[in-house]
Order: sequence, then C-alpha cells, then structure tokens
Amino acid sequence: QVHLVESGGGLVQAGGSLRLSCAASGGTFSSYTMGWFRQAPGKERDFVGLISWSVGSTYYADSVKGRFTISRDNAKNTVYLQMNSLKPEDTAVYYCAAKLYGAVERNFRDYNNWGQGTQVTVSS
Repeated sequence: QVHLVESGGGLVQAGGSLRLSCAASGGTFSSYTMGWFRQAPGKERDFVGLISWSVGSTYYADSVKGRFTISRDNAKNTVYLQMNSLKPEDTAVYYCAAKLYGAVERNFRDYNNWGQGTQVTVSS
C-alpha cells in the first residue's frame, strides 16, 4: 500500500492556474500508475487524468484536455496536476489515486490507494 497526500488546492478566479501535488510514501512510487479524480458536491467521482507507471504516458478527460497537465517526479515520489484556464465548473475536491502496475484506469473503482483530497474552488 502507498500513502498519498495532496496539496496545492485553493481559491482562484476563472482563467487562473493552480498546481496540485500528490506526495507518495510507503511504496515503490515508480511502479504505480497515478490518477487524478475530482468530485463536486452531489456528484460521482470523475476521472481527470492519469500518468502511467511505465513510460509516463498521460491520458485526460475531454473536459480538461488542453488545459490540465499531469507530470511525475519519481525521484521525489510526487505527481503533479497543473491546471490552467480554470473554469467555475472545475470546482471540486481533487483526489490523487494510485494503482500498482495500473493500465489506463479511468474508473475510480479501479484504484485502491487514495489521498484525502484537496479543495479547488474557481470563482466566476
């Protein structure tokens, strides 16, 4: 099991940027596919994007493609979510998740390691 801690959330105006970080401990970080999900009040947890454990391939939800970028630093056991051109509809609690040797896992049910979440609020 790997322990995950997100940081970097906050309040930002529409059009602004934020960078979320997710620090991992307790596992071989480079062996985990890392996903980002978000959950707005009353809604299901939605896929945002992921970065694979092997070659670092990235995949994104259509709603964030071109605005969000996921990267990882295996030396620092950290994955990042750079969010640009933020919109009010991006407001949610953002979670990082890890799956050992995961493939392209877009369903939150496929992940068994989760952080506590960090709130992102985008004002109009």
